[in-house]
Amino acid sequence: MSDAESSTSGGGTGRGGDSRTASASARLQKLFEGHRLTPAQRRIAHCMVRRAADAPFLSSVELAELAGVSQPSVTRFAVALGFDGYPALRRHLREVAPAERTAGADSYNEYQQAVQAEIENLRHLAAALADPAPVERAGRLLAGSRPLPVLGLRAASAQARGFGYFAAKVHPDVRILDEGGTMLADRIDAARRAGASALLCFALPRHPREVVEALDHAREAGLTVVTVADSAFAPVAKHSDLLLPAAVGTGLAFDTACAPMLLGRALLEAMCDALPDAQARLEEFDAQAAERGLFVE
Repeated sequence: MSDAESSTSGGGTGRGGDSRTASASARLQKLFEGHRLTPAQRRIAHCMVRRAADAPFLSSVELAELAGVSQPSVTRFAVALGFDGYPALRRHLREVAPAERTAGADSYNEYQQAVQAEIENLRHLAAALADPAPVERAGRLLAGSRPLPVLGLRAASAQARGFGYFAAKVHPDVRILDEGGTMLADRIDAARRAGASALLCFALPRHPREVVEALDHAREAGLTVVTVADSAFAPVAKHSDLLLPAAVGTGLAFDTACAPMLLGRALLEAMCDALPDAQARLEEFDAQAAERGLFVE
């Protein structure tokens, strides 16, 4: 597990089934804490948290297929958690975190299943945000950094650019780092010399090696790294000071990232709350936009 602070659990969402699912996810998360897991074992743990309602019913073969690992890896994972084997782990899950499979799930086509999976990811995010403290802390860190570098490479570049577009309306100096290469470290150094105190990173699978290296470089330079990642078990976790997880959907050929995007918007809200002149900047932008006729009403 990562040494980085993370927000991975919370209270119920107000609906019985959603609350039970969120509670099961939290119990699974707690079960994995304090164990040093290999990358393959982190994938298994991530898969089980995402499929918390089904986890007590999955065979080792099914879990291995879902996580994209070998069946022996599932057995080694159970042993790493202190169980005699996977059957013992599954018995434990059925005893302490009973759950029911989602009724009617098999009747959905593949597109509906992808949407339902994203809805479940958003429910997990809502449960995690029951404790707003990590997001509020992140908002203060980002608001206080002048300039504010925002990193996102490959699959995460859209998240970084989207955040940066809106952040620039309220923050005086936002610098988007969405291209890798030898100049990435130079741009981080330039931001630090200009006064930056924090860096925001969006990290989505598959995780580029450059992102891990960039986060290490940023921390060595003295920046506090806030990361939005797909899982508390993501490779970037131990390279971040404050980790905010939001799961991605994996049911289609390419991952979907509704929860990370929404978490990014929540961070924007927290950052606005920490910027005393945010409202004035927004009103100024609206006035300029109206004067220039930027938008079709």
